[in-house]
Amino acid sequence: MEKRLFQATAILSLFIYSTSILQAQCPTGLMTDLIEHTEQLFNDGYVSSAALTTLDKAKGHYQVALIRSSRPRFSWIVGSNRPNTLQTAYHILVATSPDKLRPETADIWDSQKIESRHSTSITMGGKELSPSTIYYWKVKTWDNHGYESPWSATKSFMTAGKTDGTASYYPLQFTDERPANTNNPASHIRCFDFGRDAIGQLRLTAMSEHADTIIVRIGEVCSANGRVEQNPGGSRRYAEYKLALMPGLHTYDLKMKPDARNSDPATAARNRLYPIFLPDYAGVVFPFRYVETEGKSEIVSTVEPERRMLHYSFNDAAARFNSSDTVLNKIWELCRYSMKATSFCGIYVDGDRERIAYEADAIINQLSHYCVDREFSMARRTIEHLIFHPTWPTEWCLQTLILAWNDYMYSGDKRLLERYYSDMKAKTLLALRESNGLISTKTGKNTPELCQTIHYNGNALKDIVDWPQSGFVGDEKEYGGEADGVKMDTFNATVNAFHYQAVKLLGQIAQVIGKDADARHYADEAAYIRKQFNRLLFDKKNGRYRDGLSTDHSALHSNMFPLAFGMVDTRNMKSVTDYIKSRRMACSVYGAQFLLDGLYDAGEADYAHSLLASTAQRSWYNMLRAGSTITMEAWDNIYKPNQDWNHAWGAAPGNLIARGLMGITPIEPGFERIRIKPQPGKVKHAGLLLPTVRGNILTEFRHSSDGNMVLSIDIPANCIAEVWFPYKDKQVLIDETKAKGKKENGWFIMEIGSGKHTIR
Repeated sequence: MEKRLFQATAILSLFIYSTSILQAQCPTGLMTDLIEHTEQLFNDGYVSSAALTTLDKAKGHYQVALIRSSRPRFSWIVGSNRPNTLQTAYHILVATSPDKLRPETADIWDSQKIESRHSTSITMGGKELSPSTIYYWKVKTWDNHGYESPWSATKSFMTAGKTDGTASYYPLQFTDERPANTNNPASHIRCFDFGRDAIGQLRLTAMSEHADTIIVRIGEVCSANGRVEQNPGGSRRYAEYKLALMPGLHTYDLKMKPDARNSDPATAARNRLYPIFLPDYAGVVFPFRYVETEGKSEIVSTVEPERRMLHYSFNDAAARFNSSDTVLNKIWELCRYSMKATSFCGIYVDGDRERIAYEADAIINQLSHYCVDREFSMARRTIEHLIFHPTWPTEWCLQTLILAWNDYMYSGDKRLLERYYSDMKAKTLLALRESNGLISTKTGKNTPELCQTIHYNGNALKDIVDWPQSGFVGDEKEYGGEADGVKMDTFNATVNAFHYQAVKLLGQIAQVIGKDADARHYADEAAYIRKQFNRLLFDKKNGRYRDGLSTDHSALHSNMFPLAFGMVDTRNMKSVTDYIKSRRMACSVYGAQFLLDGLYDAGEADYAHSLLASTAQRSWYNMLRAGSTITMEAWDNIYKPNQDWNHAWGAAPGNLIARGLMGITPIEPGFERIRIKPQPGKVKHAGLLLPTVRGNILTEFRHSSDGNMVLSIDIPANCIAEVWFPYKDKQVLIDETKAKGKKENGWFIMEIGSGKHTIR
């Protein structure tokens, strides 16, 4: 009976699934200016059940993701389970009320049926939107199989009071959390472990017969006896408070002390810094994992703490990764969680200590955030902030163009490129060029006037290469600090590698926004820089790049950055990569992003994996071993004694696993075309769910008993994938039929449409 029931259920499920295949599905994941949850209200940071339409009548202090454009752009996920589905047309309606959201009555915009493949960044036509007004929209699509979809669910959004076209963004939000573990080291002491570090506030419930006082200690580090470490060292956080109790059972919000370094505008102004200040409703927040209460045993035994974690909008279920390498799995989860835990300012910052946005931190944060959530607004808001509040290192100014290009490729929205093109031209630092084609900050052109052109409030830029530049050596590298003993030459190899990348990207940006003459000009400029870089800085005798024109020293950085930016000539690739591998992890957690980018680009998958999954002291696994649950500022406390334990710039594996090991990157903006080029190294099997603006990409590889790879992929509708499959002189099959494609350097390259496919 059970068997027949199972068979009947299976047949019914198959019928339902088959029917759904034959019917078009409505678009989902609707975004307005890259904001998906436009209708969600927050009450002083907490998700509210109140509807956006009732905002004018709702009681409380409400926040909402306001749309800051009078002509927003719309994006959606095309709905289809059919293989090889491409959108052929769309129809958008925008109105001032749900009742008017019909083709004949839409009073803001009725696009009519527009033939187009584009499903991201569609500019709203019709009437301009008014400030502080609620609007409604929906969309339907047609596909290449001849199917017309139903209308999507209706989405509502509210415009800001000032629609100036700057990035829209979510309010910050609180999530309440309970301890994972409790222990009592003494009768008068009770300790709590929330399982992971987070930045937020503490709420305590306690019972006392009389008015009394308890001591509350919070911190990021646990001592050997299970109590909160009161001397954690460096910038690891600890605080102690006395909490006055009233008679009876009460709940108390611990009033935390603000840190003037990151919370006081006057202090920031004196220091000429730009920390990100929190909105009033967020209050004062502090990073902590552990809580300790001390007092009368009959009181502390009743204490129940609750942590109010402050963070940006984040979908914990958006991405998944699992592999045969358990170390790699733990590192990926460390990095994924770090994206959420460090988002508490709504702009990418360098940790809780300073709360300042830096370009170098932002690149790693941006890419890893993209790889664990379908969220683009925080990155865009950060870029806008950094354009007008750049930081002092020369290379980090140049990184602005990398940030902007990443934004375009992952979101599919080119408005940032259009709006800030002139600013990005200045940030290439072509004004520092000398007659040899290279730039220098040390030849008299690095002036306050130049700084004004890039919106920097200092008097001069300064080359950095990596950070810190001095410190403990250890037995895994040759020099103190994280710059591999680099010689800071007048013409710095690292600076000029970033200069090349910035100019190259400016040419590509010019092409995107229709400035064809500029595109040709900057492409030629980039080619010239690359030629001069190789002519002047490549050491032919030793087969590697020198740090500068007047030194024979070759730091890891002087080689890994050219490798990451595609500057190494083919004939020199082996000698450069061999030298890079000989230097091991002689760079910081920031530099490691570019080191592994270059290694994967060069096909050095085995060595890249050995660094990613290393358990040495200079490894991401060491962060977990040290006791941190958010990525750290440095490999270990001994390399940077003042480091903090909440630094997203240590989270490069969050994107390197997706982009390098699993090999998923956008070829065309908004993932219209996708490259899937898995480089497993010694990983036997792995699977990844990667969110994109067009929908989820699922990939899984396994190695069969004969050592050959089996690759399973699921591509969202309206996407085309360029799949690179390892080729070993055997016929490549896709869905059990002979694959069509081309062979190139050990790869079989094929083009695949949407849907589920198996390649072997």
